[in-house]
Order: sequence, then structure tokens, then C-alpha cells
Amino acid sequence: MLPSIRNLFLACMSLAILTGCGNDKGAAGPGARGMDRPVPVTTQVVQPREFSDTLRALGTVHAREAVTITAKVSETVQQVHFDSGDTVVRGAPLVSLSGQQQQAAMSEAQAAASEATRLYQRQSDLAAQQLIARASLDAQAATRDAANARVAQIRAQLADRVIRAPFAGVLGIRKVSPGALVTPGTAIATLDDIARVYVDFPLPESDLALAGVGQRVSGSSSSWPGRSFDGTVSAIDPRIDAASRALTVRADFPNPDQALRPGMLVEVSLHRAARQALLLPEIAVVQVGDKTFVWLVGADGKVAQADVKIGVRRDGMAEVVSGLTAGDRIVVEGTGKLRAGNDVQDAANEKAAPTPALPRKQGRE
Repeated sequence: MLPSIRNLFLACMSLAILTGCGNDKGAAGPGARGMDRPVPVTTQVVQPREFSDTLRALGTVHAREAVTITAKVSETVQQVHFDSGDTVVRGAPLVSLSGQQQQAAMSEAQAAASEATRLYQRQSDLAAQQLIARASLDAQAATRDAANARVAQIRAQLADRVIRAPFAGVLGIRKVSPGALVTPGTAIATLDDIARVYVDFPLPESDLALAGVGQRVSGSSSSWPGRSFDGTVSAIDPRIDAASRALTVRADFPNPDQALRPGMLVEVSLHRAARQALLLPEIAVVQVGDKTFVWLVGADGKVAQADVKIGVRRDGMAEVVSGLTAGDRIVVEGTGKLRAGNDVQDAANEKAAPTPALPRKQGRE
């Protein structure tokens, strides 16, 4: 009984081994042939194209001229000549301060100046007749000049009692009312010239050579969706910040409708001059660690890695600085399934012979 069971067990083991070997052989055959099939990919020939790259940064709007209107003297506000938000011209009176004491002093000084002038004329006639000493005439001339200087001084004090706009612009919120006591430094209102505005934005030290006075810029703001503002670079700060390694660039923007306001955040695009560059889709660039490469298709249809240096990236395109030449064919889509030496075929232009059918598996399904 036992020998029969042992013989049956050995027969089953032999059958299982033979079946497994047959299955391995059948599986290996089609797989090996599959490795020789061309990998379907999408390719592109690299050609030089006109390219104008853009540097983007966030900038802040500043008024072309801006000042806080204050008083020079301590005095009571007599009259306010403006309302909040008014547009004024240069020299327009904004606030009149009480100047009664100065008016009285002016009347007194003018009377003294007139009397000193008459006495000088009289003594001048007497000196011409040699009836008085020349020294007396000189003393009266000094008295006359002092009286006139006193008049000019009081006139200047009266002028300080009328606060005027130093330049044309738009006034801010009024902060004083008639009867209020103002002192030197008291804010009366802000005045901004925003017919043209400046936008200051940082530029990295590495991009210093890419900016120049007169260069075209454009700006956009979340306050005005879909609108673009055009300007030019007017100045570049000669100093680079030692902490951020950036310098400040100032762009000049026309602002006839006052859409841009001081303090507003603007996204600035600095446009470089158009140039010829080798461009390829960003998806064709493979980054592994610190290595950057593309799959280059050879004349025999096989692929190989080509190390490249990438410059500017924009709108899904990457500039190739080195590593490729015009006319090279690269793989754009399908890079993830490639190995060096693989045969490839452009899926968009695939005209290969039909793939031979794989042999059907023997045995139970």
C-alpha cells in the first residue's frame, strides 16, 4: 500500500514541474519579442524661434509727487478753501490762517517805511545844497532800508498764513476745520500728483544685465481685472541690497484716469527684446536629481540621453541654452517609459507593420 502512495506522489510532482516549465517558456517568448517593439512616443524637431522672455515681479505704486500739507506757524484756521478729493493747480490757496496781529504790524511797518522814505528824500535835497552833513544822509538811508526790510518780513509772515498747493495734484481727506488751532507739523491734507505714477519693484542681482532704462514694462492689478498698463523703466537703483541681493527698478506709468493709486500692488512684467532661441515643451525636459536631460532620437530611431542646460521657462516652454542644436529630434511625450537604446516611433505618424499576433496559451483558462 505505501509504495503505491509514494509512486503516486512522485508522479504528481513530476507533472507539476513539467507544467510549470511549459508555462514559463510560453510566457518568456512573447515578452522577449515585446521588448523589441518600438515604443510609441511623440517627437519634435528643435528649431530656433523668435522668443521674448519676461521677468515678473511685484511692485508698489508711488505718486510722481507726494506731500503732506502742514502749517509753518501756530495759528487758528480762518478759512478752508478745498474739499476732500479736490483736484487743484499749483499755487491754489488751501487754508487761510488768522493773521490779525500781522495785519496790524504790517500797517505800522508800512507807515514807518513811508516816513523814513520821505525823510531820506528831504535830507537828500539838503545834502545836495550842502546844508547837512553827508553822514546824516547815510544814517537816514539806513533807517529807510531797515523800515522796508521790516515790511518785507511782515509780508512773509502774512504769506505763511495762507497755505498753498506746492504742485498740481489730488488732495486727500481734509483733516482740519475753521477755528482749529494748527501748529508746525499738523497734517492738513495729503497732496499727490498721480497724472503719472511710479512703480518700484525688486530685481534679482542675477538679472541685472536684463534691465535697462527705457525698457518696456507692463503691469496688472487685481483692482482692474483684465486690464494692462503700459510703462517704461525710468531709473535703476545703483545700490544692491546686501541682505536680499536685489536692486530696485522704477517704472514710469501714464495714469490719465487715475486708475493706479499710491500704495497699490501691481504685478510688473519686464519685457526683453525679441531674440532667436531654441525652445521645447517643458514636458520634454526630464529632471533626475541635479541632472537635466532630454531624450534625443538618433538617425537609427534609438533614443539616448542628452544633457541640457535650461534657461528661461514661460508659458509651458523652456529655452535650451546648451546641449542641443537646431534640427535635433527629441521625445516630447512618453519620456517616462524610455530606456537608453530603445527604438521609438512617433505615435502621430505611426505607419509600422501590424504587430504579429502572440501565440495562444495552451492549457486551461
